[in-house]
Amino acid sequence: MRFVPLAAAAALLCSAALTACTAGKEAGPSLGAPRPSGSAAQSLPAATIELWHGFSTDAEVKAFEDAIAAFNQKFPQITVKATKGVQDDQITQAIRGGGAPDVAASFTTDNVAQWCRSGAFQDLTPVIAQDGIDLSVLPAAARSYTAFEGRQCTLPLLADAYGLYYNKALMKGHEPPRTLSELADLAKKLTVRDADGTIKVAGFIPSVQYYENSPSHLGPMVGAKWYNADGTSAIGSDPAWRELLTWQKELVDWYGHDKLEKFRKSLGDEWSAEHPFHEGKVAMVLDGEWRNAMIALDAKGLDYGTAPLPVADDRPELYGSGFTAGTVIGVPKGAKHPRQAWELVKYLTTDTRSLVTLSNALRNVPTTKAAMDSPDLTKDANFQTFLDVFAHPMTSTLPASVNSVFNQEAFAAFVAKWERGSVKDLEAGLKDVDRQIDDKLKLSGG
Repeated sequence: MRFVPLAAAAALLCSAALTACTAGKEAGPSLGAPRPSGSAAQSLPAATIELWHGFSTDAEVKAFEDAIAAFNQKFPQITVKATKGVQDDQITQAIRGGGAPDVAASFTTDNVAQWCRSGAFQDLTPVIAQDGIDLSVLPAAARSYTAFEGRQCTLPLLADAYGLYYNKALMKGHEPPRTLSELADLAKKLTVRDADGTIKVAGFIPSVQYYENSPSHLGPMVGAKWYNADGTSAIGSDPAWRELLTWQKELVDWYGHDKLEKFRKSLGDEWSAEHPFHEGKVAMVLDGEWRNAMIALDAKGLDYGTAPLPVADDRPELYGSGFTAGTVIGVPKGAKHPRQAWELVKYLTTDTRSLVTLSNALRNVPTTKAAMDSPDLTKDANFQTFLDVFAHPMTSTLPASVNSVFNQEAFAAFVAKWERGSVKDLEAGLKDVDRQIDDKLKLSGG
């Protein structure tokens, strides 16, 4: 699984002001139509169904082919035609034009709310109930990011969980930090500068402009809230955000904003072998579980460890939790073979063998407890960290919103101004972010 940057995700989301923007032509029956009880293999007629997904590398495509081959053993009369490298905008346009695939998978959860509300993806709730699927096998956070306004229009396929990676050689015997104050202290101890103050090795980069350091990934470290119960922004009223940003700004100022920016811009690409953590230029980084596979591929000699992210000093109960999101999959409106499509979605998201096959190949977190506990799941101590984070009861996600991309970008833009010293009044600035988010919500119909 590859993280989808917000700037790219923004291009994928149709205007949330048009609540039904993805509603298009009815091109086939719906999952709400009557069907035989149980959907046994022999009760399903033969069909060829289309599966669209965003994976594209040879290893990713083979993982899907292996999972589909196992599905075909159970349903030999169903042929699955998989199309790789499909993005959300293509899915949305196909639904609007009446040419939707039977099954579609997305890397990002940012469009789930819009797809659920508009009916672009069919509500799976009736068939989940009919087939007796117990969604409690999924952590609460995964259930949260796959549904909206009571509609379970997607299910989680694989998950991302975020934690702390640390370079054991650069740590010089220090244990990974458990609190924000410990993280700041250790970052300072491990930072190496030239005589003129130029940063050569950073203990930890606190900037939100650094790779995975988005507000959504950092927020769980302090238990911060994004929204109130009515969907309005809670950013300005939740003191946890002020605590996090005060901590962050103090560490940015210690480095010196300009020196930190110069260092950050000198670093290699996040998805290349020249990632600064691979090269020993950063001692500790916030990252997802996939980094383990990238290290194994591009930095085989790196001696490193993983741990949960540090948390607020006064919130020790949060330690062990973190942020999660992941790939979602569902049956679009207009699917030509919705019953067969549902069987594929159900198999890929609940069958232990399928989830383990995909996780072992793609090195993402499987989403059910049975798959995480499977003896066939390839894992070591560094990967186990992310399984534990995903399963932690206080692990959280970004709550679904029809304006998800806009809200994240508005907040991230403010934090970038804050860390470079352009914001003099933090509380007033956060209230202004609230205003932007709430105004957008009104335009979107609430």
